[in-house]
Amino acid sequence: MHISAKADYATRALMELACEPSRPLTCEAIAASQGIPFRFLKSVVGELRRAGLVRSQRGCEGGYWLGRPAEDITLLDVVRAVDGEVLTLRGESPAGLDYPGPAGALPGVWRQVEAQATALLGGRTLASLLPAGAVGRDSRVGAA
Repeated sequence: MHISAKADYATRALMELACEPSRPLTCEAIAASQGIPFRFLKSVVGELRRAGLVRSQRGCEGGYWLGRPAEDITLLDVVRAVDGEVLTLRGESPAGLDYPGPAGALPGVWRQVEAQATALLGGRTLASLLPAGAVGRDSRVGAA
């Protein structure tokens, strides 16, 4: 199974935002804090914004905030926002796989792996991954 750099970087960026819900963070600050290449992060954050996982504000006081509460963003949301699929086999979803002969049972295994990964990622929120005390203020969007 492969976890893309986009999914990893997107999740790490969202974790940074979850720790600072009361103020916007710039891509530069997130990239520096997490050791993520800035240009790559900028494109990943664009995908997160289009998916509604982050919101942005322009200007000198601008930056990015979570688009929803950390309690409402799962790892599955993040993976789907930047990668589309949880698991692919040669670029295709395992849903329609059908192998002949002795390999006939194999697509079922790939579908099981996908189902278990989806369940695991769907059951973990950003908030559940934050260290105790990592958020100094209420992590709900818009909370002061």
